[in-house]
Amino acid sequence: MSRSRTVSSALRRASIALLLTLFIYAMIWLLRFLYPRQSPLGNVLGFASVFAASYLVVYGLAWARKKLLWSLRNQMGAAYIFIAVVPVLLLLTMAGLAAYLLYWQIGSYVLYNEVQTRVQRVANLAAALSTSLAVESAATGHPATSLPVPGPTQGVVDSARNDLPGLQIEIGGGRDLLARTHSSEASGFRGIVFSGGKLSLEAVAVRVAGGGQASVLVSAPVTPELLELLSPELGTIHFLVMRPVAGDSVPGEIATLNGEKMVLVDRVATSRPEPRAVNLFDKQIQGITDLKLIDMDQGSSSGNEARLRASFLTRASQLNRLLFGPFGESGSTAVALLLVVGVVFLVLELAALITGIVLTRSITSSVDHLYLATQHVQSGDLAFRVQVKQKDELGALGESFNSMVQSISNLIVEQRERQRLENELAIAREVQTQLFPREVPHVPGIELEAICRPARLVSGDYYDFMRIGPARLAIALADISGKGISSALLMASLQAALRSELMRDGREAEPVLPSTAEIVSHLNRHLFLNTSEERYATLFLAIYDAQTRRLSYTNAGHLPPLYIADGRVQKLATDDTVIGLFGNVQFHEAAIDIAPDSLLVVYSDGMTDSENARGELFGTDRLGEVAQRSQRLSPQEIAAAMLKSAEQWSASAEQGDDMTVVVARFYEPSKPANGQELTVASGAPSAFPG
Repeated sequence: MSRSRTVSSALRRASIALLLTLFIYAMIWLLRFLYPRQSPLGNVLGFASVFAASYLVVYGLAWARKKLLWSLRNQMGAAYIFIAVVPVLLLLTMAGLAAYLLYWQIGSYVLYNEVQTRVQRVANLAAALSTSLAVESAATGHPATSLPVPGPTQGVVDSARNDLPGLQIEIGGGRDLLARTHSSEASGFRGIVFSGGKLSLEAVAVRVAGGGQASVLVSAPVTPELLELLSPELGTIHFLVMRPVAGDSVPGEIATLNGEKMVLVDRVATSRPEPRAVNLFDKQIQGITDLKLIDMDQGSSSGNEARLRASFLTRASQLNRLLFGPFGESGSTAVALLLVVGVVFLVLELAALITGIVLTRSITSSVDHLYLATQHVQSGDLAFRVQVKQKDELGALGESFNSMVQSISNLIVEQRERQRLENELAIAREVQTQLFPREVPHVPGIELEAICRPARLVSGDYYDFMRIGPARLAIALADISGKGISSALLMASLQAALRSELMRDGREAEPVLPSTAEIVSHLNRHLFLNTSEERYATLFLAIYDAQTRRLSYTNAGHLPPLYIADGRVQKLATDDTVIGLFGNVQFHEAAIDIAPDSLLVVYSDGMTDSENARGELFGTDRLGEVAQRSQRLSPQEIAAAMLKSAEQWSASAEQGDDMTVVVARFYEPSKPANGQELTVASGAPSAFPG
């Protein structure tokens, strides 16, 4: 980041230095324009300025690409300008320039042709006069210079004076003009001559007849009256006679012609007013043409001969009269039709331009709104929505974006709710963990282990151990209907009610065992009154008396526990219904005598309902077989082996139901299996030797 800032700062300083260079060079150029003097420093700065200008152009393009063309709208606008607007402007410019040059060429041709027509008329008059004089001189024998203008040509002369005001005829003249132009007597001379500071149209004709010679010089001065007779469609006409000069000290107007300084020697112009425009497209046309001029006031080898520049100032409509005049009314119609077609084309191009701009703005506006929406979403504002104004693909994209943002918002709300529930479940799991026995009570002749593996964060299975007096132990395992928090809450209620029943009226000190059927009946009444109709639980409750080695129990709808002794498996059941579903139910109590080295396995249906790939249940028989094979192991190892067998049977990553197993191993305290005295510490039962 720091390196990028350093580079940007260096480029900024370089740009400022180059701008300063351009400014200094501009000041020097201005001073040189006001005070023309050559300066070496100016050349150096000129080179530096070219370099600076090139760099600034490249830098400016890069800056425009980065800043101005970053937006898609600007990119589309620039693309449309370069694709549509610029070519049209170039075409219009080229068309206008071509039309201007065409009118310029037409006007210059007409002006040149008008001048040459009058020069030719002067030449024709000179030829006619010289021929008549030669014939007259041959007939009379008098020199041609002494003869008057022949009568037959007088009418021609008078007619020529109408088109050539100030026409002059000199019989016997023009020899110097022939010599200057190196023209032969046979061919004569005709052209524009500047002599004595005056501009004129002159022609020299020489004829030989009967041994005599007749030369005639006819000249017509170029005056405003003569220019007024030229084509009126050319508007204002100027004839400028200019002569090259070496310095700026020559009096007169100085102009630059083809890089050469010229001084104005003579000017002849018409008094016509500038033509007015007849419509919006009737532009002013200013044309210039150079005419050949013979400068008799300067030597032929001086290199300082005068030059004639003829210019005109007119309108396109005036020149159209020359172009389409021969067509009459159809010519005007053609011009009008051309203008109408041009206007139609311009209107169509303008409509196409407006359509392109509207479509471009529609596209770029949608993209801009989408980008703005992404910025809002990125900042966490999920309530922002894209404004959908058009019914097209971009509009559908905007609606999809809004739908996506709404889905994301819903997912976030659901995730927060799920997180809240998970937090609550974690708290419930922690509370439920506290409800399970923290330590195994010590009663002589029995060794206990219990494992509960919930299908979810909290379990619907409940097991408990509670010591009643010095030699009695209550064992309970319940399976609450349903899963999740509701089952965990019902489990907590059942645990509180059960412990309350076992400790009621100080039963820990009672010499007579309490009836398990009575306790279960009270629990049934409690759940029935304090839960909804569909909530119930299965319960196995047993009380073991270590002195009498007798186990009393009541099975309220629970799977029959397995009692394993002498290699035989006995199922403990009393055929009683579940608790909490009916109000007045009579429960029964059963009892068995416990043999040494016997095993009691109490389990929930999650152990036996595990299915394999073929849909076969693990079942009670397989559970009993695992218990029998592991009978000589410790209760911890037996419980772990049973859970492992049930999980391997299902081979499923997801556990379908809570799996709980309680293992009680009975022994004679005075005669342990390994012949040693056996003691069981509270909360940490020792392993029974295998």
